[in-house]
Formats: sequence, structure tokens, C-alpha cells
Amino acid sequence: MQPRFHTAFPALADNLQAALAPLLADADFPAMLSAEQVAALLDATGMDEDALAFALLPLAAACARADLSHFNVGAIARGVSGNWYFGGNMEFIGSTMQQTVHAEQSAISHAWLRGETGLRSVTVNYTPCGHCRQFMNELNSGLSLRINLPGRAPHTLADYLPDAFGPKDLQIETLLMDEQNHGFALSGDALSQAAISAANRSHTPYSKAPSGVAILCRDGRIFSGSYAENAAFNPTLPPLQGALNLLSLSGYDYPDMQRAVLAERADAPLTQWDATLATLLALGCLNVERVLL
Repeated sequence: MQPRFHTAFPALADNLQAALAPLLADADFPAMLSAEQVAALLDATGMDEDALAFALLPLAAACARADLSHFNVGAIARGVSGNWYFGGNMEFIGSTMQQTVHAEQSAISHAWLRGETGLRSVTVNYTPCGHCRQFMNELNSGLSLRINLPGRAPHTLADYLPDAFGPKDLQIETLLMDEQNHGFALSGDALSQAAISAANRSHTPYSKAPSGVAILCRDGRIFSGSYAENAAFNPTLPPLQGALNLLSLSGYDYPDMQRAVLAERADAPLTQWDATLATLLALGCLNVERVLL
């Protein structure tokens, strides 16, 4: 079992511990559950889906990297595929607060970057802040997305974000988690191609500046992140944060990073380069390159 779960796991109900133990025993547990695994847990515990998601929140919160606040927030995004994706807030020592990833962003981008095409609900252990409510309004599930909080009846995003402003107000038809391909040709080595592929999937209807980041770990594993813009701009999630989030949720740490590549347009109206470089250098990744699309 990965060390981050050592404190949370013993606090779970005995039947849930027994059902989860074989999954968490895998050193490569990816902080997600397949639809089949969710079904098996439901059968073993007798819980319904909402109760199970709440019961699993301590494990999601254990995935947080709250190096500044020391306040762990956990979230679970339930995909239309039936897969469940953990998320936790991420903060980066030596960088800026603007680089922070909120737990809801973590779980949602986790689902998106693993190929999920839509969400049914998000379960979180604390009330979503305004930043996260606005981020969720970019999704193709829209204001009908269900939000589950402990001790409260389920509500939709529309309940938590009344009189909302979002992509449809700007006549944006392709939403976050819709299939997208910007059509840039793959070139270079495997890491460069992974960064370009991530850029091709990015959601950039406002800047028209697609970008992607790929990180190579010392064991050869590659983690990629795609840029996810927001109608309100500030809740936008940079591609580096997507890659770092996936890397961390997969059980890797920053010292595991060996090399990183950012792919972005040479003539883009905004650039990810300066922020990407500064954050990676702060985290100890010194080999950072840029591929121009």
C-alpha cells in the first residue's frame, strides 16, 4: 500500500477495508476505480453509490499535496463510464498561489486526462469554493452536474452557482470533456509527441492557444497534461498542473521527474513557458524544453 494511505485506511469500515485491501496493495494503484471495481465494492459493503463515495473521501484527501495550507481536501469525480477518479488539492512550495490545483479541479482533470467523456457527479468533503464552481461550469455536464457534500442532500451545480456565467454565454459549443483534436502533427521523440498529443486535446476556446505538457519520470513513465481554459479565465487549469496532478495521483513524487516538454504555438497570444519553467525548476526538474507547434 502506498504510504499516503496508511493513516486513512485503518479508519475505514472493516468490510470496506477488506474489499479495498487487494486494490490498495498494488504499488501502482492509480487513485481511480474502474466501473467493475466500484460494483464489487458496492456488493461487498452493501452501500449505495453516494454512501460509498463519502466513505472513500478520506483516501481521496490522502492524495492531497497541501504543502502550504496543510488542509487536505478530497474529491471523487464519477464518470459516465462508471469509473471513479480521486482528486486532492495541490500546492507548490517555491511557486505562486496561482499555480495551486483545487481538489475538484484535481478529480475532474484526472477523469478528463484518463479519457472520461463526461461526469455524473462530484463528491467532495468541503463546500466547493467559487473558483471550483466556476471551473465545473465549463464541463459538458453543465449546471446539471450533481454535487454531493457530507451531511447535506445532493444538489446540482445550478443550485451552488445561481445566475451562472459560462461558455454558453460566449457562444462556445465545444465544452470541457467534449472530444477535441487541434490537428498538430506529432514530431520528435516520445516525450515531445506526448506533449503535442496533449496540446491537441486541450480546451482553449478563448485564447485559441492550445498547449500540452509531458513529464518523463526516471522509470520511463510519461504523464501528460492538457490546457483547460475557463470562461471566467482565472479558474483556467494550465497544462503543467494537469500533468503534475496525474503524476502525483499515480503515486509518483517530484524527485521522480527527469525531463519535461511543453508544446505550444509559436504565435500564441499567451504563453505557458515562463510559468511552466519556473514551477518545474522550483520542484527540482531542471531539464525543461519547449516544442513550438
